[in-house]
Amino acid sequence: MKKLMNLYDDLHWENADEYCEGTMRKVLRDENGKKTVLLKLPAGFSMKPHSHVTTEQHYVLKGEYTNNGESFPEGSFQIFEPHDQHGPFKSEKGALVLVVWDSIYEGDN
Repeated sequence: MKKLMNLYDDLHWENADEYCEGTMRKVLRDENGKKTVLLKLPAGFSMKPHSHVTTEQHYVLKGEYTNNGESFPEGSFQIFEPHDQHGPFKSEKGALVLVVWDSIYEGDN
């Protein structure tokens, strides 16, 4: 049985040092190259444009952010295919975003 983790409680949060100061993450899944992370973006968040070698999905659970100047409020979903440039990202008031990365290994389901 998989472990149960509450998305909204105060447990399991850690600094997300690869993002701007104040960004927190809760790792929900990290197995076989697949990763699911809850990101808590602080007010004033910003991130430069970038790309990945895998598909990346964003679900905005609370708050709002912009991607390349387009606003994504609570309830928004975005998907980025491998090597798609995305960003810059900004969040004036902060946001809670569920991020899912597919495996980089071919043949993994």
